[in-house]
Amino acid sequence: MRQAYLIIGCLMVVIGAIGVALPLLPTTPFLLVAAAYFARSSPRLEAWLLAHRRFGPLVAAWRERGAIPRSGKLLSSAGMALGFYGFYAGSRPGPLLMVVVATVFVLIGVYVWSRPE
Repeated sequence: MRQAYLIIGCLMVVIGAIGVALPLLPTTPFLLVAAAYFARSSPRLEAWLLAHRRFGPLVAAWRERGAIPRSGKLLSSAGMALGFYGFYAGSRPGPLLMVVVATVFVLIGVYVWSRPE
């Protein structure tokens, strides 16, 4: 099982790294998952991720307080708004689907903004 956790953790780091380059793919959630899997498989990789100068403080803040920095909240909101616009412009969904998708985006936004900073 330890090997599976290690492989999944590494895969999450790779996806998170891709997210750095792709604006609509989030980075931090994948790194949070990677840290959780590394905690169960590789203390060395967990320590590396927590000591990372850019992402380590984000992972540590989430672990300690469930915190999301204001910049992360703003970027998340902007990404959701852009994603919603792209969904609408690209597919011209019916009213019911629009309400469902808008509701999901609003609920996610409420959750993100309810987290401490």
